Amino acid sequence: MKKLIIGMIHLPPLPGSPNSRMSMDELLEYARSEARTLEEAGVEAAIVENLGDYPFYKDEVPAVTVAAMTLLVREVVKSSSLTVGVNILRNACSQALSVAHVAGAKFIRCNVLNGVYATDQGLIEGRGYEVLRLRRYLNADVKIFADVHVKHAFPLYNVPIDVAAQDLAERGGADAVIVSGIRSPVPPELEKVKLVKSAVKDKPVLVGSGISLSNYKDYCRVADGLIVGEADFKVNGEVGGRSLKESYEKLVRGCKEVV
Repeated sequence: MKKLIIGMIHLPPLPGSPNSRMSMDELLEYARSEARTLEEAGVEAAIVENLGDYPFYKDEVPAVTVAAMTLLVREVVKSSSLTVGVNILRNACSQALSVAHVAGAKFIRCNVLNGVYATDQGLIEGRGYEVLRLRRYLNADVKIFADVHVKHAFPLYNVPIDVAAQDLAERGGADAVIVSGIRSPVPPELEKVKLVKSAVKDKPVLVGSGISLSNYKDYCRVADGLIVGEADFKVNGEVGGRSLKESYEKLVRGCKEVV
């Protein structure tokens, strides 16, 4: 079975964020270049994410962020053959879906679709009720990939992860379930991925953190797909930096060998 490999286009700080330095023209060229690198490496899909905008709003983001993300996502859609996704940190899921719908992206990542989590941005509550109604209202052809026991967070509705995954896929309305470690560089335990797979039989299960050149084959065997963007896949190992074509190429080839 073919595995979905999703590369990360980690954007530099956007206009309006504390560390913003680049013009929109420079950001657009950055996004085009990243898309080209991933496409040439054989990656099938990519998530455009505002990683450089820290510290993050916990849910709603300013209009300037939505405007910039719409332009950048549209540029990636137009300039590549990638299946494009959107993630607006920390949990601006409805705004991400709006951007995806307008810009022609095919899916979003929603960190907290249901449940409630204590995070470094404060308490974040699930947005499923809002996002699914918006999708219906817009008649949007946009899938929702959602995290279970999301990274950089602690679930206050702390049921076992397999139960949380079932709730996410059934009551939450997720189209795919993402399993992560406790922080971005940390992979989830393989047994945890297997547990979620066994609990969510009719939805894809993706690994959302900690993929490296030393462990990716183990996760390719277990999960339906990988979201890839850690240090091994960045030039000079820079967190949130430019994508490293050679590393992505190795991963794409390697995953084909193990399935």
